[in-house]
Amino acid sequence: MNKPTDAELIILAVLWERGPQTVRAIHEGLAHPGAYTTTLKQLQIMFEKGLVLRDESARSHIYRAAIKRDQVQRTLLRDLLGKAFSGSTSGMVMRALSLSPASREEIAEIRELLDRIEEQSE
Repeated sequence: MNKPTDAELIILAVLWERGPQTVRAIHEGLAHPGAYTTTLKQLQIMFEKGLVLRDESARSHIYRAAIKRDQVQRTLLRDLLGKAFSGSTSGMVMRALSLSPASREEIAEIRELLDRIEEQSE
């Protein structure tokens, strides 16, 4: 899988949240859109890289994400884990939690995940 750039991740986030969109709708969904032609060019590059699919059957092309958010997150986390934390999962989790404390709900989800992982390893 081609790893998306930061700019491509922003566009993918719009598509993951809103589903298939025209260039205009994607552009309007960006927090800091810049020029429309920049969004169009970025989508064309993303299409060539296989990050988005394009439906050309209508006058306005419709773009949709060709990759799932979960797939991208896994790839980026694996890369970060190896590069920044020397493969230490606990180091990465501890750093993430120290930077942005988890809510009670998130802590409960983390505990559930840890329980499941522990059960699987027994």
